[in-house]
Amino acid sequence: MSRTIPRTALLAALSLVTAAGATATVFGTSAGAATAGCKVEYQITNQWNNGFGANVIVTNTGDPVASWNVEWSYANGQQVTQGWNAAITQSGAAVSAKSLSYNGSLATGGSTSFGFNGSHDGTNAVPATFKLNGVTCNGATDPTTPPTTPPTTPPTTPPPTGGRADNPYAGAKVYVNPEWSAKAAAEPGGTRVSNQPTGVWLDRTAAIAGVNGGMGLRAHLDAALAQKGSGELVVQLVIYNLPGRDCSALASNGELGPTDIDKYKTQYIDPIAAILADPKYAGLRIVNTVELDSLPNLVTNVSGRPTATPNCDVMKANGNYVKGVGYALNKLGSIANVYNYLDAGHHGWLGWDDNFGASAEILKQAATAEGSTVANVQGFIVNTANFSALKEDHFSIDDSVGGTSVRQSKWVDWNRYTDELSYAQAMRTKLASLGFDSHIGMLIDTSRNGWGGAARPTAAGPLTTVDTYVNGGRYDRRIHLGNWCNQAGAGLGERPQAAPAAGIDAYVWMKPPGESDGASKEIPNNEGKGFDRMCDPTYTGNVRNGNSMSGALPNSPLAGQWFSAQFQELMKNAYPAL
Repeated sequence: MSRTIPRTALLAALSLVTAAGATATVFGTSAGAATAGCKVEYQITNQWNNGFGANVIVTNTGDPVASWNVEWSYANGQQVTQGWNAAITQSGAAVSAKSLSYNGSLATGGSTSFGFNGSHDGTNAVPATFKLNGVTCNGATDPTTPPTTPPTTPPTTPPPTGGRADNPYAGAKVYVNPEWSAKAAAEPGGTRVSNQPTGVWLDRTAAIAGVNGGMGLRAHLDAALAQKGSGELVVQLVIYNLPGRDCSALASNGELGPTDIDKYKTQYIDPIAAILADPKYAGLRIVNTVELDSLPNLVTNVSGRPTATPNCDVMKANGNYVKGVGYALNKLGSIANVYNYLDAGHHGWLGWDDNFGASAEILKQAATAEGSTVANVQGFIVNTANFSALKEDHFSIDDSVGGTSVRQSKWVDWNRYTDELSYAQAMRTKLASLGFDSHIGMLIDTSRNGWGGAARPTAAGPLTTVDTYVNGGRYDRRIHLGNWCNQAGAGLGERPQAAPAAGIDAYVWMKPPGESDGASKEIPNNEGKGFDRMCDPTYTGNVRNGNSMSGALPNSPLAGQWFSAQFQELMKNAYPAL
């Protein structure tokens, strides 16, 4: 906890704080209006040569406002060069940051945040005073040091022949998306996780340039250079725009039709590749997670399978999933500092014997299509945007109760795996046996698989039956393993970290916590995103989830949009706890 100190002591303390962690918190009320007031937290998040990055958190301690304008003056000639989540202008030393259309409303006690990059001439002191809508914030507390940019990583693994590191996450920081960070920090309690690294989703062509005034790909890469400093830094991108994308889940459908393979190549992949190949970004380690979900549908959701859909039959017949992934891997894999990780589903989808090997084969087929080779794949990612528990400690696939195998329980249902870690390690072995490099590494998305809180079991279930044993001890509290949309009771999982287990390059938060999986009711949109009943909490299910309730949270927005209720639930149920 902070204690109040005189301003002279605050400024003296600030001069001793290192630039990468400098923070000042300023409170205030105006002398003439007791109900007006503000708190501004100004954080210098990074510093390099003559540049720096900053994050500003604004809390309204007075009456509600419909829009805001935060003002301050620099004493040392600093200049703002690029900003986000606010309209930032500067005249001489005076800086003004005004709210945008989507973040102007601030209730009493409400917070928002914005960020920017700037330049300085060697001295970069925190501004002495701030104003919110003309009200001076004129008190102070001790400066505090924010969390360092995660994850903490082991020493760098020497790069193999060809210049790429064996594990790009080793010895590197990972890019913190300032747009996601600002949304997270604006949530009550969100600053506990708001500087965790998350994936940047390029889920439509317009996202390359930036949507609705948001940051485009170049802006993110420029911001990554600002965060990099003198060490190594990983930028995580999600390449996600295949023709006829995700043929079995309407909520994640995309903008391109089933036959739009040429548009995918020339209007989506080629522009991304051109930006990533810019020599300006050669010092970044760029991790592409390539085309989530779609490829395994060609195994599990086509004719002859109980979960078949006509759309998946179309995509299998025209070959555009395989062609699109092959083209993306070939084009992006030719860039020396790019690392491609191909999506390999999750254990609750591909862990069954009749799905596992066939899915590995289709991944190999795509990796060698359109002129690509397996050398363009540095690894695979599992559990992206899913909820499967990282490790089930209270039962194993080899257990039995009264002579009945755990595999025969309703929850496991003859699956070969009980959790994501065992599945990821087994899939890695299988893929290496098909000709992928034996050094390939796996990523596991742990952004929403923590399953903590009061419902987290501390021991195995009763030995009455195999079902009471499994259900009483399992961490994953979904109604059914096939439920995937905005799951109630879910929590943040393991924090991003490099090399956490054998064969695993990193635990990552590729799906940004707080971004919706899909709308709980039909919402017209121009993004190609449909209404999937699995996102409706009243839905009683289908063959894919054993005709069970969907387990989805109510009142969810379109896929990718901010969902405050989900973010709060994830923090509440985080494991490890926040």
